[in-house]
Amino acid sequence: MSYIALVTLVVRDYDEAIAFYTDALGFELIEDTDRGDGTRWVVVRPRGTGHGSALLLARAKDDVQRASVGAQAGGRVGFFLHTEDFTADHARMTAAGVRFLEEPRHEPYGSVAVFEDLYGNRWDLLQPK
Repeated sequence: MSYIALVTLVVRDYDEAIAFYTDALGFELIEDTDRGDGTRWVVVRPRGTGHGSALLLARAKDDVQRASVGAQAGGRVGFFLHTEDFTADHARMTAAGVRFLEEPRHEPYGSVAVFEDLYGNRWDLLQPK
């Protein structure tokens, strides 16, 4: 076991999620396969990473899953997006309409700002020191 390959993110709609993660966050679409039963296997990951963790965008199927959309970490920051150029990525994401919940902070561990995805899940944009 060398790395976590996928983490499931429950979404409302495949196409709106793909658009947000690829357009606003700059991720790449790795796979979008129709599974033939009304579901799709949709995988995105940060552009240029080659391998490692990716997101499986899974459309909510029932009321329990729909209730978890946007609250998968119970209101806490649940996802951490590392960058090598915080200033440029923050500016690009802001211009793309990403909603940051705070101004950038410069902490002993690095530069960070919390943002929300299109469903309200909280993420850290983080450039470690």
